[in-house]
Amino acid sequence: MDDERIADLSLTIESVTSERRERETSSDFTRVTTEFALSGPGPDGGTVTGRGEDVTYETEDHDRLAETGLPDLTGEYTFGSFSERLSELDLFPGGVPAREVFRNYRRWGVESAALDLALRQAETNLAGVLERSLEPVRFVASTRLGEPPTTDRLEALREHVPDIAFKLDPTPEWDADLIAAIDETVGTEAVRILDLKGQYEGTEVDVPADPELYELVLEGVPDAIIEDPALTDETRPLFEDPNVRSRVSWDAPIHGLEDVEALPWEPDWLNVKPSRFGSVESLLETIAYCNERGIQLYGGGQFELGVGRGQIQTLASLFYPDGPNDVAPRAYNDPTVGEGLPQSPLTAPTDPTGFGSHADR
Repeated sequence: MDDERIADLSLTIESVTSERRERETSSDFTRVTTEFALSGPGPDGGTVTGRGEDVTYETEDHDRLAETGLPDLTGEYTFGSFSERLSELDLFPGGVPAREVFRNYRRWGVESAALDLALRQAETNLAGVLERSLEPVRFVASTRLGEPPTTDRLEALREHVPDIAFKLDPTPEWDADLIAAIDETVGTEAVRILDLKGQYEGTEVDVPADPELYELVLEGVPDAIIEDPALTDETRPLFEDPNVRSRVSWDAPIHGLEDVEALPWEPDWLNVKPSRFGSVESLLETIAYCNERGIQLYGGGQFELGVGRGQIQTLASLFYPDGPNDVAPRAYNDPTVGEGLPQSPLTAPTDPTGFGSHADR
C-alpha cells in the first residue's frame, strides 16, 4: 500500500455482522444497501466497532449476502495485510454479482469498515494519520427533472435552500424551452454539473449518445462541467475544441489509476466515487496522481443509506472540499423535499476517532 501510515495500522477483528438497509429515493427507485460492522478489542479493554457500506445496486445481491454472509474475516492484521487478504477472497459467495464492478463496491464496504475499526483501535482518525486538515465541504444537489422534465424540483429545493447549486442529468426529452425554464427558475450558472451518463452500459440510467442533446446543453449551460459524454463519430467533433474538453469530467469509467491514464485526453476534472475503486490504496493512489497533474476533483455518491455517506463526505473534506461535490446529506435524496435541509458548505467533521462515523448527515 502506497501510504504506509495507513498500511501499518494494527487491526484485530473478532466478529463481523451485517445489516440490510432499504429506502425510497428521489430517482424513483428503491435503494438497498448493506452495512458491515467489524468489531474488535478497544484501547480501553472494551469492544469497538468499525462500519462500512456496500452500495451494490442489485437487491438480489444484497439478499444473497444476507443468506450466505461473508467469508471469515476474523484475525489479527495490519490494515495493509487485511487489504491484501480481501483481494484474494470472493466476497460474493452466493453467486456471481449482476455487474463486475459490484465486486469493488462490496470490497470498499468491507475495507472502509476495517479502516474505521483500525483507526478506532488506534484512537485516531484519518485526518490525524494523513496529517491533513478537515475542511467544510461544499456540495450540490443531484437530481433528475422527471418525465416529462420540469423545473418543479429545482424550484422546491431553492425554496428551502436559496443558494443551493445543482448536478443535473440531461435526457433526450430536454429541449431549448426547458433550458430557458431552468435559467428562469435558478439561473444556468447554478448548474455546476451536467451528467450525460453516456459511459453506462446495460443499466437503467443509460442515455444514448445524442449530438443534438450534447450541443443543446454545451451551448445552453455554458459554465457547467460536462460529465461522461459518449464519444462517437457523431459526438466527438463537439469535443475537439480545447475549451470544451476542459469542461469534461469522467465518472463511470474510473475504477483506478489505469482508467485515468487510458482516457482519450488528460482530463481537467474527475468525479471520485470511492466505492468504484474498491481499495483505499487505489483511491489514494489516484488522488495523488491527480493532485500532481492539477486535475480537479469532486466527490460523488451512490445513494448511500448509512455510514457510507459520512465517509465520502470525510474524504471530500480531506481532499477536495471546494469542488462541486455530489455528496449532499441523505435528505436531499428523499422523494419529497422537506424542511430543514442542511446548507452548503457542511461543517467539517469533528469525529475524534474512526472514519466518517457521522452517519446521520
